[in-house]
Amino acid sequence: MPYQPKFTITAHLLRITEEIAAFRERILAATIQVAWIPTLQKDARVRNTHSSTAIEGNPLTLEQVRDLEEGRSLPAVTERSRREVLNYFAGLRFIERHQSKKVISSEDVLKLHRIISSGAMDQGRAGRLREMRVRVGRYHPPPPEEVPEMMEELLAWWNKSSKRWPAVLSSAIVHYRFEEIHPFADGNGRTGRTLALWELYRRGFDTHHIFSVDEVYWENRPRYYEALDAVRRGGGNLTGWLEYSAEAIHLTLERVWGRIQQLRAVSGPRKLVLRSKQEQLLQMLRDRRAMSPREIWEGIGVSKQGAMDLIKPLIEAGLIKKIGTQKSGRYVLA
Repeated sequence: MPYQPKFTITAHLLRITEEIAAFRERILAATIQVAWIPTLQKDARVRNTHSSTAIEGNPLTLEQVRDLEEGRSLPAVTERSRREVLNYFAGLRFIERHQSKKVISSEDVLKLHRIISSGAMDQGRAGRLREMRVRVGRYHPPPPEEVPEMMEELLAWWNKSSKRWPAVLSSAIVHYRFEEIHPFADGNGRTGRTLALWELYRRGFDTHHIFSVDEVYWENRPRYYEALDAVRRGGGNLTGWLEYSAEAIHLTLERVWGRIQQLRAVSGPRKLVLRSKQEQLLQMLRDRRAMSPREIWEGIGVSKQGAMDLIKPLIEAGLIKKIGTQKSGRYVLA
């Protein structure tokens, strides 16, 4: 039987989704000041990684996670804790690279789980559906023989019917249903939250990747788990979960707006508009970390002079910098 989520559009849910839409438009309008974007993206990536791994018990602090993202060593940290964090960063980079993917396949989900959970599982295998029964607190997920069909049904709904609903709702539905199926022996929480974020990216809700809703979940874990459990106790009715998820996104947007206001205070009134090729260049540098001039002009598909015309304003804006010698220099994010 095809998956059909059960919920009611309440007055509260309608009001908060309308407020979210207006808030989001205000934020996107503000982010034409391109000097803010890399800072906000980096901050969101660090906060999402810290929060989602901390929900599952990772002991690293936000600053330690930031240090790892910046390549600094943490000798006192266990290999398992470090691996969970680095894996999650890799998972975020994976969904950022595939933000425009129109159809999510079972292979995509398996690959994402493999990235996130490799070397960080207590049982089962990374990238493989579970072959055992599991228990999550008082909840007993479906038996393993039912998991493949349930996942196919979820993916069918996600790829076809989810577009009928705003991204705020479809993201929350994917999040809950994935956790309910609990398709892997371990790593389901981190993978499910990443899939929910991927839906926000795919639907163009978080265009610049600057929202960190997992931070809200982490700050009040009891309420997060209670909202998930309430669906099960309510016979699968998702209404309360959707309201809770929407409230979390609303709070996330409030915080992003506050950070934008702080950046505005130190950046001054000048506005710089990113050209599409410059956006492509910044994304390439986020993925590869350092690129030679030739790699840039070949990767973007412009001439050598065209590449320099793109690079110069970004250097002047403090977004990228050149490292190394004059002959063998490479460009990195500032």
